[in-house]
Amino acid sequence: MTTVDPAVDRAVLPAPRGPLSAAVLDALRGDPPATGLPPHASTDPYGEDLHLALHVCYELHYQGFAGVSDTWEWDPGLLGFRAVLEQVFLDALRADVPGGADIDGVLDALLVEPVDGVGVSHFLKDEGEWWHMREYLALRSIYHLKEADPHAWVIPRLRGAAKAALVAVEFDEFGGGRGDRMHSRLFADLLAGAGLDNGYLRYLEHAPAVMLATVNLMSLCGLHRSLRGSLVGHFAAAEITTAPSATRMAKALARLDAHPACVEFFTEHIEADAVHEQVMRRDVIGDLLAREPELTGSVVFGVQATELLEQRLGDHLLGAWAEGRTALRRPL
Repeated sequence: MTTVDPAVDRAVLPAPRGPLSAAVLDALRGDPPATGLPPHASTDPYGEDLHLALHVCYELHYQGFAGVSDTWEWDPGLLGFRAVLEQVFLDALRADVPGGADIDGVLDALLVEPVDGVGVSHFLKDEGEWWHMREYLALRSIYHLKEADPHAWVIPRLRGAAKAALVAVEFDEFGGGRGDRMHSRLFADLLAGAGLDNGYLRYLEHAPAVMLATVNLMSLCGLHRSLRGSLVGHFAAAEITTAPSATRMAKALARLDAHPACVEFFTEHIEADAVHEQVMRRDVIGDLLAREPELTGSVVFGVQATELLEQRLGDHLLGAWAEGRTALRRPL
C-alpha cells in the first residue's frame, strides 16, 4: 500500500515500473531542473511504465508528493518529457477509436442498455463477491478521491451557456458548496465503510495501467486547451453512463449487505447524473459546438477514448476474476 505523510496527506513517490517511470521518479527526488530524462519513449502506449510516469507527472498539478518540491510542476524539462509520453498515448488512442464527427450517434449509443448487458457493474450486481467489490472500490479511488477536479480545468476554456451549464454540473459534484457532500468525500466515506483505507492515492501501488490510463486521459485533456472538446466529451460520457451503472452498483452493495455509506455514494449519483446527462448534452455540448463547430471531432474523440479505456479496464477486471485471481498489481 502506498504510504502517506500524515501531516500533509500526500502520497510518497511510488516504486518505478520501468525505465520511463524510473527516470521521472529519480528526477523528482532531487531539485529542478530535470536532467537525465530520455529524449524519446518507444514503449507500450497502454503499459505500466508509461502510465505510471504520466500519472506521477500529472499528480504534480493536483496534490503533489511528500518530499517533492512544488517547483517541479512547471519545470520545462519535465514538461517536455511529459509531452513525449502524452504523444505516444494520444497516437495510440486516435488509432484505436473510429473517430468521425457524428456527435449525436456516439451520444445516442451511450444511452443504449442491452437487456443481456455484461460488464463490471452487471457482474458485481449478479454474482460478485465481497473481495471483488473491495478490489473495484480500491481501484476507483484513484479517480474518485479527486472526483470532478480534472474537469474543472475546462471551465476557463469555455464561454457563455456552455461554461455556465458545466459549472452547474460541477457545483453538484462538489457537494453544492458543502464539504461533507462533495462526491470525493462521499467516496472516502464509502471506502471507510468498506473497511478500506480512504487516504488519497493509498492504492496507487495496487492500480494497474488500465486504471491509471482512465485518469490520465482526464488529466491530459484537462491540461491542454487544444483538447477542451475532448474533455467535454469525456465528462458527457461519464455523466450519461453513470446513472444506470450506479443503480446496479447500489443493488450489488445492498445484496452484499454493505455499510450504508457504501450504498449512499452510488444512490447520490443515480438521480444527479440522470439530470446531468441532459445538461451536458443540450446546454454544454450543444452550446459549445454552436460556438465552435470545429471541435465536433474532438468531442467525439473524448467520448470514444473514454469508452475504449473503460472497456479495457472492464475486460481486465472480469478476465482476472474469471480466473479466480486478483485484478490488482498486489492483493489488498
